[in-house]
Formats: sequence, structure tokens, C-alpha cells
Amino acid sequence: MNMKHLFTNILGTFVFENNQLKDQILFKDLKDYLDKEKFEQKLTKKYKKVFEPKDKDLEFILAFFKDKKYFKQFYQKNLLLTKQQIKQSVQDDNLIIQTISSIKELDRLANVLIKRLREWSELYLPEFSKSIQDQEKFIELIQKKNRKQILKELKLTEETTMGKALTKTDIDEILALAKQAASTYQLRRKQEIYLEKIMKKFCPNILELCGSTIGAKLIEAAGSLKRLATFPSSTVQLLGAEKALFRHIKTGAKSPKHGYIKEHLLVQNAKEKGKAARALADKISLAARLDFFKGEFKAKQMRKELEKKIKQ
Repeated sequence: MNMKHLFTNILGTFVFENNQLKDQILFKDLKDYLDKEKFEQKLTKKYKKVFEPKDKDLEFILAFFKDKKYFKQFYQKNLLLTKQQIKQSVQDDNLIIQTISSIKELDRLANVLIKRLREWSELYLPEFSKSIQDQEKFIELIQKKNRKQILKELKLTEETTMGKALTKTDIDEILALAKQAASTYQLRRKQEIYLEKIMKKFCPNILELCGSTIGAKLIEAAGSLKRLATFPSSTVQLLGAEKALFRHIKTGAKSPKHGYIKEHLLVQNAKEKGKAARALADKISLAARLDFFKGEFKAKQMRKELEKKIKQ
């Protein structure tokens, strides 16, 4: 009895009989390959009884496609398929991870710029730098007001100030640095708004429960929302404390009790921070599962339960 075997690969779908190619439908593009069931059904209907190749029949078919004439087609179509799969693998949590990474880098950059700006401006008006702790306010005022105005506000004169009167060229360079620092803060605020927007769409429970910054840091530390959803609450509690944990394992130093979630207001304001961190980690773990599996929005209810538990 002659058995017909149906075999499909990225080139097309094929029918073999007695170790001979009997029929084929070649795929024109990736769309055809992704809809391969449609073409398989067409050949199955045509030949009535076709079977999946096994053992020696499968060995022959695989050897058949080792012919060099197929190599170029396999290469080109597999390359396209790989590119398509990479494209489809980009999810919203990748955007969240890139955004929070960017925000953290902007924070580091802003700190470096403001440190240099303060040190530089203190040659010019040291009393002014010492009088304002808020970084953004300092940047704003140093761009808006001149030396004379600032001295007047500080109730100082040219004789009583410790700063040196610099030339316009010198001051322009300080102001250029202040402008760059202000631009960095402005970009950070813009990215925070964007981060909240994508998190509201992709993981609303985590956003409501943790806020955009802490929630995004947890997703970044886990590697994806999927991984965060699979972590036990004890692991969620320590995300962001990896260095301290490794130091504890290596040197016997004190074990960390919490990572990024220590930045949460409920933990900061709690009398028993360890208890609060554990309770919060439990809720975050549940929120991650709800968001990943597209469950209900329960974060507001969970937050109320959490606040009640921490107060007890």
C-alpha cells in the first residue's frame, strides 16, 4: 500500500509518496507560512488520506531538503521569519524598562550637572548656592536673575560677598550649563508622563498600587511583567536589593529586608517597615498576575486592605 505523507516547512507544504515528491504548494511569503494550515487542508482534501511522516520516511524527507538548491531559500526565509519574531517580541514592558532606565540615567546626569553648576557658580555667588537647597529652583533663579538682583535679595553688597565678579563671557558659560541642566529635568518630567501613560494601559494594577517609578523599577529588575508575575512575594520584596543580598551571602553582612519597595510611602511611614514591606510585596505579586493575565482592576481595593493591615 502506497502511503502519502504531508510535510510542511518554511518553503511550502509538500506531499511525498514512495520517497518521491508527488505534489507541493510553495509559500510566496511569510504570511503564507503563518497560514500554513489553509494550504495543508487543501492538499489533504485533494489526496484524502495523507499521514504525518515518521521514522525512515521523515529521515528521507529531511535528507531531501538538504539539497544545496534549497539552501538560499531556507536562508532568506528563515532570516525574514527571525526578524518578524523579533519584531513581535517587543512588548509594552520593553518600553517600560527602557523608559525607567532612561529616567535613572537622566537622574545621574542631572546630579552630575547640578553638582558642577553649583561648584562653578559658587566662585561667582557662593551665598546664593548655599541659600537654596531645591535643585530645580536653583537652576531657574540663576538663569532669571543677575548678580545685582541676587545680592540685593541676600542683603549683600560687592564688599560683603565672598564671590568674585566675573566677566560676561564667564557668566555666559555658567548659564549655558544651567540651561542644559534645566533641559535634563524637563526631559525627565516628560518621560515620567510617558511612563505613566504606558503603564496605565499595560499594568494598571501595578501603577495604582506602586506608582509609575517603583512599579517600573520592579518590572525592570524582574526582566518583564511575565517574570514579575511568576515571582513569589519574598522575591518581589527584595528586587532592587541584589547588591546587599550578595554582600550578605559573601561576607555575612546584615541581610536586606526590602529593595525598591522601601521607597513606597506606605513602607516609609510604617512603624514596622519589615511587616509593611512583606504586606506590600504580597499585593504587588497579586497585582502583577492580574495585569499579566489581563484580570480585573482590583488595585484600589488592595490598597485599602493594605493600608488597613499596616495600621493594625
